[in-house]
Amino acid sequence: MPKESTEQYRAVGRRKTSSARVVLKPGSGRWSVNGRELLAYFPRIFHRKRAQEALKVTSYDGQFDVEARVRGGGVSGQADAIRLAVARAVLLRDGEVRPLLRKHGLLTRDARKVERKKPGRPKARKRFQFSKR
Repeated sequence: MPKESTEQYRAVGRRKTSSARVVLKPGSGRWSVNGRELLAYFPRIFHRKRAQEALKVTSYDGQFDVEARVRGGGVSGQADAIRLAVARAVLLRDGEVRPLLRKHGLLTRDARKVERKKPGRPKARKRFQFSKR
């Protein structure tokens, strides 16, 4: 039995405390995030657009099925982690789109994380109310 050679592109993206693993397969544009539809996983349109941005910018929208596994963090962090992973996977597929992805800031890993709470303060930088008397 001949083995079918289906090309797939795997990539990892991270944001805050979220980590996403994405597999891009040639297909009809179906999205699966943790086994659920994109609409079910990201009810807000902003998060869906963030996740799909790399495919839209490169005109690969509707040509690939995207399967994403994402863990940790909140909804925005997860959407941005998927966004980076999809951009990296598209780059593996076609190296010619690097300048386009770079121009839209899709290949830059956003390194901002929550700053830790410091002792003697209510939060990381906030101070308790100053009382002169």
